Amino acid sequence: MILVKPHPRNDVAALMLKAGIVGLPNVGKSTLFNALTRTRKAESANYPFCTIDPNVGVVNVPDARLQVLQGIAKTNVVIPAAIEFVDIAGLVAGASKGEGLGNKFLANIRETDAIVQVVRCFENDDIVHNMGSVDPLRDIEVINTELVLADLESVERQKEKLIKKVRARDKEATAAVALIDRLLPHFNDGKPANTLDVSEEEAVILKGLHLLSSKPVIYAANVMEDELANAESNPFVAKVSKYARESHDAGCVVISAQIESELIDLGTEDAKEFLADLGVEDSGVSLLIRETYSLLGLKTYFTAGEKEVRAWTFETGMTAPQCAGVIHTDFESGFIKAEVVAYEDLAGLGSVPAARDAGKYRLEGKDYLFQDGDVAVFRFNN
Repeated sequence: MILVKPHPRNDVAALMLKAGIVGLPNVGKSTLFNALTRTRKAESANYPFCTIDPNVGVVNVPDARLQVLQGIAKTNVVIPAAIEFVDIAGLVAGASKGEGLGNKFLANIRETDAIVQVVRCFENDDIVHNMGSVDPLRDIEVINTELVLADLESVERQKEKLIKKVRARDKEATAAVALIDRLLPHFNDGKPANTLDVSEEEAVILKGLHLLSSKPVIYAANVMEDELANAESNPFVAKVSKYARESHDAGCVVISAQIESELIDLGTEDAKEFLADLGVEDSGVSLLIRETYSLLGLKTYFTAGEKEVRAWTFETGMTAPQCAGVIHTDFESGFIKAEVVAYEDLAGLGSVPAARDAGKYRLEGKDYLFQDGDVAVFRFNN
């Protein structure tokens, strides 16, 4: 038996999901991507289709718990969790029929797990809006409509292929067609798939249809730098927030991509001073990263030792062996037990020995469902 305080291995089974940054041209997508990735990888210019091939960047997830664990473990090495962001070409009306870069846009977004829809919530005569005026709800509807139209065409094709199996009394095909028959009028009403009420069984079928509008969405309301401190008074932001909440049960984060673009080249202290001068602590990007991580159904557990403190990503509902497998496939196949303590207990007590003495350190077996913030050591057979 080996007691494992894990470190990186060449054959890790790390979990990495993608969030696609989408929006109309000139709403700040590429500027936001650069801010998220702390690079100038994506070209940002005042004309449509500045982004043609998608830019991809791995982004660290801000997590204050890591610094606390670092102090407890007394290590200099801290490795945060990460997610992937993809900067996708701007969409225009008619994309589902190939207008603009529509086919490329739809293909790129199909490969992502969630959508961050950037919505322009600022007036600026120097930045051209391809539809002639600033109207965030109209912009959202343009994108949603194109996704729905593409999905409508997709389910019609899939239904044609399934009909033969239905005639042969295939139960799975019959259930899929029944769901498609519910989706068709839903799509014809202009509603995305993620707003259709479905049962647990239907949710599994829906996932298998690979629909664009079934992906979870978060809205990033992009404002000018002088509006961020009082964003609640921005009428565009208010409309987007209300729409997200009432129409999609989705999240809405206010960001200033322009502020973040100016922070890229600044050190930590200079960046804090810059934000303080604007009357804010954060441009909203850190919150957007955390909210997107949550939107993807992701949670974090930790390993902490003298070599490193590390955040590991897992999906809600994963068991202890599956979480061990995130580090290394051998950890899952040879899993025996997991030594687990909740972050809150460890942080409050200040050390592993204190947590043990307080009865907060426990052994968990194969059926244990990991919780966000668990700090773990795995026992496994080599």
